[in-house]
Amino acid sequence: MATVYAMTTATIPIPSLDDVALDFLDVVTEWDVEAPYQSWGPATLVPATFQPATAPRVFVVANNKGGVAKSTTAVELAAAWAAAGFRVRLIDADTQGDSLSDWIEPLYPEDLPYDQRFSLRHVFLGTDEDPVRGIASRRVGIDEATWPTRFANLYLVPSYGDLTRVEYERKGTTEHALKRALAESKEHFDVTVIDASRSMSLVVLAALIAADDVIIPVKIGVSDARAVGSLHATLVQVQEYDNPKLRVAAILTTMWTKSNLARQVEEQLAEDYPDAMISPIREMIRVAEAAATGMPARMHAPRCTATADYQQVARLLLPRLPRQAGA
Repeated sequence: MATVYAMTTATIPIPSLDDVALDFLDVVTEWDVEAPYQSWGPATLVPATFQPATAPRVFVVANNKGGVAKSTTAVELAAAWAAAGFRVRLIDADTQGDSLSDWIEPLYPEDLPYDQRFSLRHVFLGTDEDPVRGIASRRVGIDEATWPTRFANLYLVPSYGDLTRVEYERKGTTEHALKRALAESKEHFDVTVIDASRSMSLVVLAALIAADDVIIPVKIGVSDARAVGSLHATLVQVQEYDNPKLRVAAILTTMWTKSNLARQVEEQLAEDYPDAMISPIREMIRVAEAAATGMPARMHAPRCTATADYQQVARLLLPRLPRQAGA
């Protein structure tokens, strides 16, 4: 089979939230650095040079540090775009664990043998060879590893603990495997969102080479800001040698609270990435609960400020509906 499974199971529509009164942030083109602390507050910076994306688009959510809400960011943006009518492929490329694939689970046909439940590992390494049974390894296309989820317009390429095999069983130009797989895909997706691991692995390098845009979630802190600097060095190398079109589209300051440090970090990020959107993601306690419910946060806590923030970021990053993309 070379295409996404056509499931008869009814899917759950992801709400658009158009009928929910959300607390959106102000959108500004530059920071008011002269504003006193008392009157300063969170805002989304969209510089005049920022270029919104158009579909089809491949986004990778990346940071070299854990605990910054990478998986949450990937799921919430993917859900926002699916709710807007885009057909979205979410790729779990995290070799550190399978939390995303536990959260947004793939729907396998009940009678499908386990060894045909392909994941991202199979896209990189192919099927397992079995000399005893006379079974040779074969390539697995990414469409074969793309599965429906319970949610309309949202599909998943899952990953499990065996994704780490890619690091020591590399075949040929492993770092270009994901780019090649997406280019060979026969299924149309308007948006692909890749959730990358915090460690700079071959899988993360492959994700950066395959992507159009990088979205960087970062917590407000000195060590977290340094992690962005480390990632930046990798991005420069990828842009120079493998993917010159790769850009940092957005930096999201997750778990945001008002502080002088938050202000300083955001001002520095805007200076370092003058063409990128900088947006806070505010109080995230309810959002953090969403993974346990098996739903995106916009369904678990639709009125949460973080839900509003992710909704706004999604619309600013990719504002057009897929039917308008060619207009």
